[in-house]
Amino acid sequence: MDRKIIGERLKYARDELRGMSLQDVAEASGVARSTVQRYETAKIQNIKLPVVESFARVLNVNPAWLIGKSDDMEIPSTNFIDTSLFPNIFPLPKTKKVPLLGTIACGEPVLATENIEAYIDMDSDIHADFALRCQGDSMINARIMDGDIVYIRKQDIVENGEIAAVLMDDCSESQATLKRVYISDDKIRLCAENPNYQDMIFFENDMNKVRIIGKAIAFLSAVK
Repeated sequence: MDRKIIGERLKYARDELRGMSLQDVAEASGVARSTVQRYETAKIQNIKLPVVESFARVLNVNPAWLIGKSDDMEIPSTNFIDTSLFPNIFPLPKTKKVPLLGTIACGEPVLATENIEAYIDMDSDIHADFALRCQGDSMINARIMDGDIVYIRKQDIVENGEIAAVLMDDCSESQATLKRVYISDDKIRLCAENPNYQDMIFFENDMNKVRIIGKAIAFLSAVK
């Protein structure tokens, strides 16, 4: 399967046929905007079957056409792809929906409706309560990249050195940040996994501003 063909057909169907933006496709398919763009620019080697079907459904085209296995753009009467024909397409495991948190209002329960940006799929074997989209490069040495989805188990205590989702309750709204957490009697230290970032250290009363909302237990990263 030629990833260049997939990229060209995906871009053609999105842009010229449907007049949709990358963000439009991302929101409708549940795939990150940056990932849609990487498919279009042929930077992802293998494309997962559920992603093919999701793109095809959003763009109203034949999935087999989208991956270059058919010249017929029309959706076939049988609404599936024969995976035996495509060895580098593979199904995902069973999934369940979890909330993807956006901006979190201080004082509100973490999983309040106001804090939920969307619901996304998660492998049913992962025991997490919600997810966050990583922003920036502060955790790259933990292999967590900008745009990755990180799954979080809700808890307010973690062991020293574990990666946690943390809120700083000194504003009306905030984004949860991912950091390695170290807690002692007199301070809390939040450490990035990138030497370009300094540790965030909180002493005495300022320790009360730091709120752990969960432990990072898994993440989903796009193939680059």
